[in-house]
Amino acid sequence: MANRLSCRYPHRVMDGSSPGSMVLLTRLSRLVYRRATEEALGMRLKQFAALSVLRDHGSMSQQALGENLHLDPNNLVLLLNDAEASGWIERRRDPADRRRHIVDLTSPGADALEQAEVALEDVEEEVLGGLTAAERATLRGLLHKAVAADGRAVDAPAAA
Repeated sequence: MANRLSCRYPHRVMDGSSPGSMVLLTRLSRLVYRRATEEALGMRLKQFAALSVLRDHGSMSQQALGENLHLDPNNLVLLLNDAEASGWIERRRDPADRRRHIVDLTSPGADALEQAEVALEDVEEEVLGGLTAAERATLRGLLHKAVAADGRAVDAPAAA
């Protein structure tokens, strides 16, 4: 019989027989990062995330994009510098507040994103190949729900 460990949350039973959800999510994330290489996608995964947000939500301030991606300003600038050098985004001053930068997805950026999405489908098949289509849909819905609870992410759909 497994030894029941104490837990602060009534919905979480820690019996020591299985890693917790956070450990499993971390392992899954590592699998994705190992397979979703720059060579496979044509861009880094963080660049993919940034371009996806811009495509799905349109132009936004550099600060809002950083908050959405959970990146500090310095790392965001490095990411955007590379994306801008590749021609995938453009930054411009906000006419209403010259201190702010607005980030726009370019046409070449949209094309590169589309190609990366096709490659990411292959990565998803490798990583989640053991799940049925229904299980993948359930997983996706639960992940969206968890991300939406954060409140900072703009890419989660409204709860159904």
